[in-house]
Amino acid sequence: MLPHNLNIPIILASQSPRRQQLLREIGLKFSILTQHSDENYDPQQSSVDIAQAIALQKATAVINTLSTKSLVIAADTIVCLNDTIFGKPTSKAHALQIIKQLAGKQHQVITGVALCYAGQQYTFAETTQVYMRNLSITEMQYYINTYKPFDKAGAYAIQEWIGMLGIQKIEGCYFNVMGLPIQRLWKELQQFLRVTMLTFPT
Repeated sequence: MLPHNLNIPIILASQSPRRQQLLREIGLKFSILTQHSDENYDPQQSSVDIAQAIALQKATAVINTLSTKSLVIAADTIVCLNDTIFGKPTSKAHALQIIKQLAGKQHQVITGVALCYAGQQYTFAETTQVYMRNLSITEMQYYINTYKPFDKAGAYAIQEWIGMLGIQKIEGCYFNVMGLPIQRLWKELQQFLRVTMLTFPT
């Protein structure tokens, strides 16, 4: 469990309903606060480093607005196929283009997570291998028109229609594909708080 004397505000720097749902379901009490961040990254970095860097940017943007000491959790999910990184689609045509490239192939879903408290910061990333079957254009268009996946990296959500009927198998954490590797987060959060609270008690 988290430290028994945990008595600090927890902020999730994300508007993602999936991330909010996952944190609530493990019993974590938190508030939601987001701030604009540029989400720039060095294209020479690895995909894992990019996801962590963007997550840290999101966390830092929120921390810079706070007047009280709070634990900030931020995350960023990217979808990778070989050396190509797919973010959120900007239109139906863009979503269709992305899903066409992913269909029938194995790709990686990487979520970077940033934890910040008392001037300390820690990042980690989780990778899940996802195998998508070949989809017809009709299936792709149905999914896009019905579920409108414009807020989802890689233009799909594994918990929706395409995940149920289009994903053959995964290797790794299912919740990571949803947007937050919740089991890994729980473990890393415990360790991060033990270290920071010993050094910076509330």
